[in-house]
Amino acid sequence: MGKQEIRTDGCVPPVGAYSQGLVVGDFVYTSGMGPLDPVTSEVVGDDVATQTRQTLKNLAAILDAHGLTFDDVVKSTVHLQHLKRDFAAYNEVYKEHFKEPFPVRTTVGSELMNILVEIDFVAYKGR
Repeated sequence: MGKQEIRTDGCVPPVGAYSQGLVVGDFVYTSGMGPLDPVTSEVVGDDVATQTRQTLKNLAAILDAHGLTFDDVVKSTVHLQHLKRDFAAYNEVYKEHFKEPFPVRTTVGSELMNILVEIDFVAYKGR
């Protein structure tokens, strides 16, 4: 079965030894994405709401490259630079992109490199 790489110009190119996404069987795994503009690689926004929107836009591009949408996401892991301060604003933007039943989710506070949010997904492509 193996792994198939997903690569798209609609998302920031990898800056290290990782893939934007991988297909393994019926599942798609994305790398952790942040709020970087895919053209300039610059951080978009200085608040968590704006950064969450850009991060989700980047993740949508990876999913779309394999014909998937947010409806196919089954799990997300979210890292927030300032968990207590930013959770409510991040969560408002996040829930605009999903409908019930929501994906399972882990949200933690993490030390991030010059960004306020990083998110990765696991999506199920079986139908």
